[in-house]
Amino acid sequence: MSTGPEPQGVDPLQFWDTLAARWSRKEINELSWQVRVAAREGFSALRDPLEGLLVVLEYCPEVMKSKGGSLGHCVLFEFQLWLKERPHLHLQQREPGARLRRLQVQALSLLTEKQPSFLEPLIDIYQLGSLERSVLLGHVGYLLHRGSYREAVLMSIKLKLQPDLDMEKVCIPLVLQDKLQLAEAFVSDYQDLQNRLVRLLDSWCSPGFDPSHLLSCYPGIPQFHQKSDRLAPKVLSKQVFRLMELYGIDPALCPNVVTQRRLASLRFLMYKRFVEKNMSEENWADHVQATVGESVDLQVELIFMLVKHSGLDCAARWALRYHVPRDRLPFGVGVRRETILENLETECPAGTGEPWEPSEVSRRTYYQLPVPMENVHFLDTAEGLRLCREAVLKPGVLLGVDMEWRPAFGSVGKPRVALIQLAVRDAVYLLDLTERGGPEQDQELRNFIRDVFSDPAVTKLGYGMAGDLSSLAATWPQFLEEPLKPAGILDLLLVHKQIQKAHVPLGVRGSRSVEGLKGSAEKGLSLLVQLVLGKPLDKTEQLSNWERRPLRPSQVYYAAVDAYCLLDVHRSLTQDPGRFGLAPDLSNALGGQRGKCEEKGTHRPRTRKAQDPCTAAEEEKPHPPPALPGVSREALSPQQFRVVCDNMLQGLGRYLRCVGVDVRMLDNADDHRRAAEIAREESRVILTCGLPFQTLKSQVGEGCCLAVDCSEKARDQALRVLKHFNITITPADRFSRCQVCNGDQYLKVPRQEMERLMKIRGLISAESRSRSESESADCDAPSQPRSLPYSPKCRWAAPSGLDPDSLQFPGGAPLQLDSVPPGILDKVSLFYCCTSCGKVFWEGSHFGRVISQFQEVLNISDGQTIYQHQ
Repeated sequence: MSTGPEPQGVDPLQFWDTLAARWSRKEINELSWQVRVAAREGFSALRDPLEGLLVVLEYCPEVMKSKGGSLGHCVLFEFQLWLKERPHLHLQQREPGARLRRLQVQALSLLTEKQPSFLEPLIDIYQLGSLERSVLLGHVGYLLHRGSYREAVLMSIKLKLQPDLDMEKVCIPLVLQDKLQLAEAFVSDYQDLQNRLVRLLDSWCSPGFDPSHLLSCYPGIPQFHQKSDRLAPKVLSKQVFRLMELYGIDPALCPNVVTQRRLASLRFLMYKRFVEKNMSEENWADHVQATVGESVDLQVELIFMLVKHSGLDCAARWALRYHVPRDRLPFGVGVRRETILENLETECPAGTGEPWEPSEVSRRTYYQLPVPMENVHFLDTAEGLRLCREAVLKPGVLLGVDMEWRPAFGSVGKPRVALIQLAVRDAVYLLDLTERGGPEQDQELRNFIRDVFSDPAVTKLGYGMAGDLSSLAATWPQFLEEPLKPAGILDLLLVHKQIQKAHVPLGVRGSRSVEGLKGSAEKGLSLLVQLVLGKPLDKTEQLSNWERRPLRPSQVYYAAVDAYCLLDVHRSLTQDPGRFGLAPDLSNALGGQRGKCEEKGTHRPRTRKAQDPCTAAEEEKPHPPPALPGVSREALSPQQFRVVCDNMLQGLGRYLRCVGVDVRMLDNADDHRRAAEIAREESRVILTCGLPFQTLKSQVGEGCCLAVDCSEKARDQALRVLKHFNITITPADRFSRCQVCNGDQYLKVPRQEMERLMKIRGLISAESRSRSESESADCDAPSQPRSLPYSPKCRWAAPSGLDPDSLQFPGGAPLQLDSVPPGILDKVSLFYCCTSCGKVFWEGSHFGRVISQFQEVLNISDGQTIYQHQ
């Protein structure tokens, strides 16, 4: 190709024709270099390169506007390079005002009318940001009116037009189309817009919100209706809390989601106090008061819950405490409150009364603090902090470290540490972080904490120290700006894992029994103390309100024990490490993992997005995960695989039930820790995601808790889980369990019997049935039914198990005949009825869809049908 000068004054259309002919001659990758050379030569030959570029771009096909691999994008890229080599052609240096504005308006019209994907290069080339703001807003408004919301958002962000646009008009369509990330980008860097977006989403979580009214405002875009599940309060509230933490928004701006979370916390507290009965009256009362706060609605909900769980007396006392209006009280509570008021005795303030000591039962059952309570020092002054510094910061000191914070019942964000316990051989020091004094005392306290954790001459003993350091960083922003640099830390959690690994019973290939998984309610540090010292910890005060002052004596004792027991555990392990399967040098028991907390410091753990989430739990171990309790790592059938799904993975649970896996699922109001209880009681594997993984993982045996990527679809999650545990599925496993209730027993009901039962219940009439049969006879003959009906691997109930009068199964579940469409009777010859919940199933198109979705793990050859593989 000639590189000599081209004749000046080439017409832009002629230039376009030359490029288009070369572009379409062969594959793009083969001749793109020739096109680029021709483009650069042609730019110089144009009479007016800036105007000619717009003419060329006008002729670019619209079908190529979404990606960068088109001729138009190639031309733009080369023009930018060509323009950089000719600074004298700068737009504002050579164009008069009127002509400059004309070119800018022409470029802006090209973006809004035909080529929105040229946004960034055209803005840079023609400096569209210098146009009048009203002109730019007019073009963005046109895009919004046309329904091009994505293009409107990108243009407004690039030109910084967000403050002048209606946030709701822009963001509501994005949220309805499941494009919340674009809405977040729109409000980024603008605190007021961030507040308004979060408040908008919170308003959709109000009890009286009607999604159908909102969807009716956008009738021209049908995909909005397909995304209506995105408006469910459960889904929206998660997004609101995420954005509140991301933007640092005051929870007071989001009363609806905060109230919902606090209401869920109240239900959990009721369960802990009156069902499990493992929370003391004092702890329960502290948390209830902190959760309810000044909300009259929550106070009323509390009274109703108390009537159900505890009776009128307890409800009346709390109604008296909060002065709940009588017209909002349940029946009978108002009268009982008046009776109590007449004889009310003043209760002793918290923290006063007789000196507290552990009970005799506690002394016999639980580990006790070896040092007297006089040696437990609660420090909330600068002088006390100096005494602690002198005792702790000495070379060679062995220091037990623990931290306490208020449980996150209904709160937003990371918990803030309220108390730090430091234990040495003859004393325990409790550092109060709730009342730090003035700025000088606060600075002194931070300096002391930094000195303690960074001193390599002081060995710090902890249990799960990484989590403590993360909460400590959330307590002080200074620790995020300048992270701690921990040194000399020995995390006994890692030692505990080594002890568990060492206890592998002989003769069991590929499997091991983790002590504490069965027959023991202890977990975490309490389990380690029980294994090493013979008695567990008394965890009654674990769920205390650690921000309340003054602390009760029982709280002070619990806090001191949690730190001091680390010293005794360390001493016992170092005296006889072989007894626990450890190396003579305790630090070697960590297998090179001692420095994990020291390397992490106070940084947040990385989110594992790029890797398979099912292998996230394996990365810390050099060996493959152990087998499930009682089974080998060889291929398993779905009947051998038993799991409990966290309440964030209910869709995954239904998919696993669909292929025959025994699945327990937490309800929406259940606490995540309930999954650990079920796993220990029933020897199940926990499937969870996000932050609860680390907590649940520490409460069960190795390999019995799996992290799942919650950003994936439920079907993809199910495939990963099945492959991870090597579950072999056969066609007969499909629907062998009820997707609704997890039952595995069905009753077969033939078509004639189903028709008779529906007539008895009045769901079909004899006239309509005879008419349906005649119409069916007039139509073409249906395809012949398959000779081998589907027979899942399940238990079969006898027909006599269904009560002929009430149509109920022995467990009390009624047969759900109203879910059977009358027209299906002509197409289905056999129905399957779950004896646990009464749900009626039949073979339809859903069977084939399941086959296609699980083809990767289904044990069936391509040539077989689902009826041939029995």
